[in-house]
Parts: sequence; structure tokens; C-alpha cells
Amino acid sequence: MEAKKTKSIDKFINNEVIGWMTTGGEHPDIVLATRIRLARNLRGYAFPIASKEDDALVVDKMVASALQDGECGEQYTYLKMSEQLKLDREILVEKHLISPQLANPERAGAVLLSKDETLSIMINEEDHVRIQCIYPGLQLDETYRQANAVDDILEKELPYAFDEEFGYLTSCPSNTGTGMRASVMMHLPALTITKQIDQIIPAISRLGLVVRGSYGEGSKALGNIYQVSNQITLGKTEQEILRELNNITARLIGHERKSREKLLENSKLAVEDRVFRSLGTLTYARLLQIGEAARCLSDVRLGIDMGIIEDMDISVMNELMIFMQPGFLQQYANTELTQEERDVCRAKLFRERLSSDHATSAPKKTSEE
Repeated sequence: MEAKKTKSIDKFINNEVIGWMTTGGEHPDIVLATRIRLARNLRGYAFPIASKEDDALVVDKMVASALQDGECGEQYTYLKMSEQLKLDREILVEKHLISPQLANPERAGAVLLSKDETLSIMINEEDHVRIQCIYPGLQLDETYRQANAVDDILEKELPYAFDEEFGYLTSCPSNTGTGMRASVMMHLPALTITKQIDQIIPAISRLGLVVRGSYGEGSKALGNIYQVSNQITLGKTEQEILRELNNITARLIGHERKSREKLLENSKLAVEDRVFRSLGTLTYARLLQIGEAARCLSDVRLGIDMGIIEDMDISVMNELMIFMQPGFLQQYANTELTQEERDVCRAKLFRERLSSDHATSAPKKTSEE
């Protein structure tokens, strides 16, 4: 049966201003967001990769009831993936509220979303439960505290699969142990422009961390945005993982700042030319492919952070990172679009958002394109 639009999802689809995309936290000019993800499974039930639909539905009900029937039930909205439109699922992925794997409607997957969109509890993804918390800027301790609070609530109600020797048991062995993936989403244009990032990524990998694109494993670093996270969850405590990631993040921030200073010192005119050319492209282009839009957004954001561009709100750049994605563009246009039509729509949206007064209000959907 074909899925239909549900009212419960509207507030998450129509709310273009995402909590974790606002400016906040430490070092917001470089660290866009902090994410903590906890993987958990229920004892006595096959993991999702091998479970039957009946078992998956039982797990779904148990997890949802554990949160919704408690004192914090009103804080979460339950969305069953098979009941959501394909476009709506795509937008949830683009907003980082669910994973691409959960968006597959053939799985008995669901998600519980908090009102402010900082917390999402994915059910029957790769694991029975994936608790995700995302905060703006660098906020590792606070983000972990929030995710851990949800974990404590669930653990009181659910029989977690836990082993005294190995810790929390997960579908993927690399998550066994704490079951925690801590990550920071970073904008590193200067390190990319100077090609230092090519030496830094292998060095980070040797320290037990991994660098990926903004949408995780297999994704590209569009717009010079990288996701740095821990690789090892077994044999380390949550506090050790957070401390190591925080140390590496601090070093990356320092390297990026020094690279920006050297660019201004040695190539100021070239940097200014690059920044304003990109601003001109975003402001006046009639066709914008996603790769070009991401690159230009990165340049303009760098220009704002370095003081080259004044009187422009950095939050607009944050919003456009989401607005330029295919799913959102089709929602904005209120129709299904071909790739070329998306490029036209993307350019139109950017022109509207980057008008002469650099308005900061969110764009409104239109049926005309």
C-alpha cells in the first residue's frame, strides 16, 4: 500500500530551521555540530539484520512504549517509516534526523523525534535502538549527557543485550563495548585549500579516529565539511572516547585557524577574489549543481568567518546546507523535479535567500517553479 502524508511528520518536514544548525556551542565558526549515537539491542530478540517482521514489530512496540508511556512521552513524536512518503523520509535524512538505512520502508523501522529535533531514537535500524543527540557547535559533554539520560530511561524498562566482558552487544562488532559513536561535524576549508587535509586524515586514522563526509560512512565531504568520530568502542570508557575526540578536535581547530591566518597573510587578494566570486555565483546563478553550491557555500562561509564579508548572518549559510539537498528542493517546489529542474530550483532558492538585504527568515514553499 502506498504511504500517505501524515500530520505528525509535518512539523519536522516544514520546520526548516533546525535546532542543531543554529549557531551555538564552542567554536561555531569551525565546529558546526556535535553528535552522540548510542547503539543498543534487546536481549532475547534477533538483531535487525536477521530478525523476522513479527519480532521487529514487538521490539518496535517495546521501545516506543518505554518512552511514550513514561513521564517524557509528550516530548517525542513517533513516526513509522513504512507510513511516510518517500520524499518525507528523504528530508528526514537530509536533516540528519534519521539514517539512510532507516529510511528504507521495507524494514520495520521507526523513529521517535523530540520537539526541538536534537534527539532521535531510531528503532530497528542496524540495531534495535539507536539513540542520537545532536547539538550545535562543540558540546561533547552536554550532548553525551542528554543521550545518556535517554539511555538510562530505556535501560530501566528494556532488557538490554549486555555482556560483562564485551559490554553492549551490537550488530556490527566495531560498535560492541560502549556502543557509542561520538562525532563532530567540522568546516575545514583552509586545510582543504592548502591540501594539508590529505596528510591530516591518515594521521587521525592512526590515532583510532575516522574522518568521513557530513552524512557519515560512504559520503563525500561536500563543501569541505568533515565528520570526525571514534572508531573504537571496545576497551574504552565513554569518558575516554570523549576526551580523545575532544583533544583531536582542539588540534584540528588550531590547525584550521593557523591555515586561515596564513591564507590571509600570504594570499589575501586571491582569497577575497575566491570568496566574492562564490558569493556572486550563489547570488546570481540560474543553474546550480549541488557540488558547486556546496563549494561556493564553503567559500562564502569562510569569508564571513574571516571578516571578508560583513553584515551577513552565518545562520543563513547553515540553513542553505540543508535547503540545497534534493529532497528539500522538491518540497520547496511542491513537485517532483528532474536533476536539471533541481539545479534551476536550487539557484532560485539561493537568489531569494541571498537577496540584497540578506534576509534571515526561512523561505516559504511555492508551487510555482
